[in-house]
Amino acid sequence: MTLAAAFKSSKLISWKSTGRLQQTVTGCIERTGNTLHSGEVSTVKLWPELAGKGRYFDFRSNLIPTSVDFAEESPLCTTLHKDGFRIRTVEHLLSALEAAGVDNCRIEMQNSDPKVCEVEVPIFDGSASEWVKAIEQVGLKVATDQCGNSCEKMAPYVNEPVHAWRKDSFVAAFPSQKVHITYGIDFPQNRYRLFSFLRLSKVAAIPGYLGFLVVRVHAIGCQWFSSAPLDNYFYSEQIASSRTFCVYEQVEQMRNSGLIKGGSLDNAIVCSASKGWLNPPLRFPDEPCRHKVLDLIGDLSLFAQFGSQGLPVAHIVAYKACGGHALHADMVRQLSNNQEKI
Repeated sequence: MTLAAAFKSSKLISWKSTGRLQQTVTGCIERTGNTLHSGEVSTVKLWPELAGKGRYFDFRSNLIPTSVDFAEESPLCTTLHKDGFRIRTVEHLLSALEAAGVDNCRIEMQNSDPKVCEVEVPIFDGSASEWVKAIEQVGLKVATDQCGNSCEKMAPYVNEPVHAWRKDSFVAAFPSQKVHITYGIDFPQNRYRLFSFLRLSKVAAIPGYLGFLVVRVHAIGCQWFSSAPLDNYFYSEQIASSRTFCVYEQVEQMRNSGLIKGGSLDNAIVCSASKGWLNPPLRFPDEPCRHKVLDLIGDLSLFAQFGSQGLPVAHIVAYKACGGHALHADMVRQLSNNQEKI
């Protein structure tokens, strides 16, 4: 049975050939940097991998596939968890790998404390630019399997509308012959949940609800961004450099909860409800909205398997995405629960 035969189309998803062969990096990419939430330093090494192996993390010889099956809900990032080991803040790296067409890759993670069973991907400037540049520098090659054979790259086509939602936030996908993404955010007057965080470990926590803090953030306001047909060039020019953002009035509360210990004006754009942007200029007028698209691509890449494309071929529309990463993961589960494999 060929690798392509491992995918069986269903009523919701049709797996079709992209007309391209699976790829991997031509050599090792190594980057070291500070992390956003723990504030520690970590090192990432991207290694070439065989066709059909897909993308996966290797943390002290513990392998964690980049699959929604291993995604756990965590505040302000996407976390993968398997057998007691966690990889945090994976979304920017996975976004760059998916967009650049790095279909197969072993992602080796290293941290500075051998006693801690968690590691976080470096934040760099808060965007995916560092990863895009690194991939462009080393280049890609056709991936082959153990027998030296190449494999065609498959992609999931959405056949009928599908959606996931939480309160007034949603992600939906509609049939389309190309990938389009439309994303909206709304910050003219936001009610921010206040949380107390139950500590799970040195760098992990789960939220417990306390109440709401109402903050008007007019500088962000209501924004919509819609992509042209999404390809590597559009991503690298229009999406990859958009940085993560936060509201200044939330910073103290987040740090008191054990989050964004490594956050600074060098790795995020920060908006004050009263003063506007504290570290202009923005790279795009709608940079916050574009960054949500960056995150979405990384999170939807968790649908990939066996070196396939993870991002569904569809017109994907998202609004607000309160609890962002968790809602994105809900969408992947909706897709996964409706597919069939031989």
